[in-house]
Amino acid sequence: MVGFPRRAALAAPALLLAAPARAQSWRPGQQVRIIVPAAAGGTTDVMGRLCAQHLQARWGTPLVVENRTGAGGTIGTLEAVRAKPDGLTLLSGNIGPQAIAYSLFRNLPYNAGQITPIAGQIRGPNVLVVNANTPVRSMAEFAAWLRASPGRISYASTGVGQSTHLTPVWLLQLLQVEAIHVPFRGSAPAQIEMLAGNVGFLIDNLTGVIEHVRSGRLRALAVTGAERNAELPDVPAARETLPELARFEVNTWFGLFGPAGLPPEIVRTVNAEINALLDLPETRQRFAQLGGVPLRLSPEEFAAWVRAETEKWRAVIRKEGLQLDAG
Repeated sequence: MVGFPRRAALAAPALLLAAPARAQSWRPGQQVRIIVPAAAGGTTDVMGRLCAQHLQARWGTPLVVENRTGAGGTIGTLEAVRAKPDGLTLLSGNIGPQAIAYSLFRNLPYNAGQITPIAGQIRGPNVLVVNANTPVRSMAEFAAWLRASPGRISYASTGVGQSTHLTPVWLLQLLQVEAIHVPFRGSAPAQIEMLAGNVGFLIDNLTGVIEHVRSGRLRALAVTGAERNAELPDVPAARETLPELARFEVNTWFGLFGPAGLPPEIVRTVNAEINALLDLPETRQRFAQLGGVPLRLSPEEFAAWVRAETEKWRAVIRKEGLQLDAG
């Protein structure tokens, strides 16, 4: 999906302090793979590698991360769905292929019943950014900019069906304006085009673009959460800027999944290990620096979270009349 700064990926091992020792009834006993349905360098990838490093240290068995990109994360998800439910194949997923895709794609090759939610990883707001050279400095100016050139200004996304695609769709619905969607295969290429000034705007995860905002290369106009974010205190929440956006609120999220039929013992074990990682002060501190917070939930709570998000985005997609073919 969206991108952490590359240095965040390099910093991840610093978070891997030993979790408190506790008895667990399941161990893989052989190599485990974590499928990442997104490009290297994005948040989905960084979360997958962080979990892999942590679990490898805890279990003493190799964990490998495999990037399977394309079709808004559905290609990698399908590979995980087809795996044996033995705990040896996990999926580092996100809001796109694990919630939005069910309503967006008419021929999706998997359904929610084929995936087991295991543990949350991180959640945080998206942020609307423009190139620093764009003469737009507020949401009012942004709306006027779009209305002055209806259907001619482009926006980048990290892939069809991702939150970086559907968040702008909802925003444009509320503002009653149109823009051109330009999807990319992940956050890194989308950010490159934004930095080059080749697309008009981008709504990406705050965790992915915050360093570009801090450097002044991108200008943040609003965050999509319910309130301002402590890492960018001068950037307003979109819902406080214009009356049309009073109910606009989006938080993106990432989590760990497995194929259907995964034994409860495996789910509980992996969930406990990931939550132990999220409880580390170093993890919380790093997530805060990136504008996110740990999504620490039990397996049942995480499954309920995913269901609620699926319903939320189904309503947005139906209003838009948006249906696409997967693949």
